Amino acid sequence: MQFGIFTVSDITEDPTDGRTPSEAEKIRNTVTLAKHAEEVGLDVFALGEHHNPPFWSSSPTTTLAYIAAQTERLIMSTATTLITTNDPVKIAEDFAMLQHVSGGRADLMLGRGNTGPVYPWFGQDIRQGLPLAIENYNLLHRLWREDVVDWEGKFRSPLQGFTSTPRPLDGVAPFVWHGSIRTPEIAEQAAYYGDGFFANNIFWPKEHYQRLVTLYRQRFAHYGHGTPEQAIVGLGGQVFMAAKSQDAVAQFRPYFDNAPVYGHGPSLEDFSEMTPLTVGSPQQVIDRYASMRETFGDYQRQLFLIDHAGLPLKTVLEQLDILGGEVVPVLRKELAKDRPADVPDAPTHANLVERAGGAREARPNANRGDNLTGGSPYQDTPAPAGASFGIGR
Repeated sequence: MQFGIFTVSDITEDPTDGRTPSEAEKIRNTVTLAKHAEEVGLDVFALGEHHNPPFWSSSPTTTLAYIAAQTERLIMSTATTLITTNDPVKIAEDFAMLQHVSGGRADLMLGRGNTGPVYPWFGQDIRQGLPLAIENYNLLHRLWREDVVDWEGKFRSPLQGFTSTPRPLDGVAPFVWHGSIRTPEIAEQAAYYGDGFFANNIFWPKEHYQRLVTLYRQRFAHYGHGTPEQAIVGLGGQVFMAAKSQDAVAQFRPYFDNAPVYGHGPSLEDFSEMTPLTVGSPQQVIDRYASMRETFGDYQRQLFLIDHAGLPLKTVLEQLDILGGEVVPVLRKELAKDRPADVPDAPTHANLVERAGGAREARPNANRGDNLTGGSPYQDTPAPAGASFGIGR
């Protein structure tokens, strides 16, 4: 399994001292947090995408590339990339580039987002959210797997003889997780393509997400990708820890009560009962998250939210120390016990390349950007006889 953290990039006032950090400070803090995640032994750092205050992360790939340059093994991911309002051509280019500069330590989570006004900001209609997600991903999927794409759809201009560059590293597309908190059609989409499904699992009872994961597993098998147990599942989580549970509750309560998403709503105790939020000792976190496989089956990725609601950097780094030093090592062992041999490992670039039968290094012909008159812009892909570009026969 892979363990990691994700951030939604909120800039929130610290309710204990009334201080609000600047955007520049929060961006620096996030880089520090990601680097420390690797230092304490975590596998993944995931960054959300937002285009409005109080969030700062409008360009996740830029930030993730910077973090990748300062880490060695940490996987860069998103939480989420907006498949509805981003052009799939630009997603294809940006994440292939992130693959290259990170040495393959990159994947992404696609989602529709939870900020309604973002749609008109990028010229889209929220009422078309699902059709946009379906059509845009169909194009993105093809752009990473076909050197030359002819395509026509409803929501963007057609493509003729288009090649997305750079080609994916080693000829293998970044692994895609489809993230959802409420939409069965997204679980269906993940299953259709044989991609991963990520259940955020922080806002509602786990039984709600269990239904989505069960649907995804069933449909994954229906489309011939393997057994339901071989589907690729990721879960979100939310924790705050101290050696004594009462200290964790006392320290976290003011942040919970004023959190921008769920503050001024249910009490901390009620919310912890209703959702997987766990505020207490490291052992309480271990016990609760070790039991997730009873609800969801064996899964591949567990991410935790630990830096939101105005928590200061020092506190978040202390939480990372506990997570990496006391919690994750035990969870790795607990969730590996009696794990069936046919349950796949978490996806990595290396095992995806192996599954594809080896690496391909794309070497382009000098076709001046015109793929319409030739069979392939790449030297290692034979072109039809008489083609103006590529390898003739």
